[in-house]
Amino acid sequence: MAAKEPSSQTMNEPCPTCDRNTDHVVSLEIRTEGTNPETARYSREPYRITRCLGCGERRSQRMNNA
Repeated sequence: MAAKEPSSQTMNEPCPTCDRNTDHVVSLEIRTEGTNPETARYSREPYRITRCLGCGERRSQRMNNA
């Protein structure tokens, strides 16, 4: 059986749930953190979203620590 090459959207990284390295689908998402509609456009932050292809767990991590 030939090894499947990961796409440009997958990365092999540790999964705390699987307790091993597995392929993850990785994407970026801009989230609005503020609740005030007048200032919402100033409260958008980038998040790294990962989904484990082994167990399905989803995680998000804020990329800007301002």
